Order: sequence, then C-alpha cells, then structure tokens
Amino acid sequence: MAKKSWLARDKKKAATVKKFAAIRAELKAKGDYAGLSALPKNASPVRVVNRCKISGRRHAFIRKYGVSRLTFRELALTGQIPGVIKAS
Repeated sequence: MAKKSWLARDKKKAATVKKFAAIRAELKAKGDYAGLSALPKNASPVRVVNRCKISGRRHAFIRKYGVSRLTFRELALTGQIPGVIKAS
C-alpha cells in the first residue's frame, strides 16, 4: 500500500489541474508561454500520476481497469472482474 501522504498529494495535484484547466487552455490558445510559466507547477496535467484505486501502486498500472497488475491478478483470480478468465 502506498503511503497516505502520496495518495493525498496526488488528489491535491488532480484538484489543482482541474482548477487551472480553463486558464491553461486559454493561455495555450493565445501562445502566452510566459503566462503559462507563471501558473503553479502542479497545474500541469502531466504531473498527475495514475495510481491503483486499491493499493495506490503507480507502476504497472492497467488503465482499462484502474488497478495495478498485482491487484488485477488478485481480482481476476477471485472472479471479481466480469469477463476476465484465466488462460490455460
């Protein structure tokens, strides 16, 4: 499990991105790069990290299911993900 501080930091980044999305789009359309650099660093959507909804792991993230490979395997083997079966 990821530290709670990392999860909280990621939520905070996502909120900042959402808050400045309209302003960023407007500045990019104008080509005002000085204005873009004046915005907070965390206003950039690139800084938001995909994390597993269950474990908080950031590596080996499967976008379609929103979980890491380890969590995906556990859920698939217990039959909690519809339509996923073990290949044999």
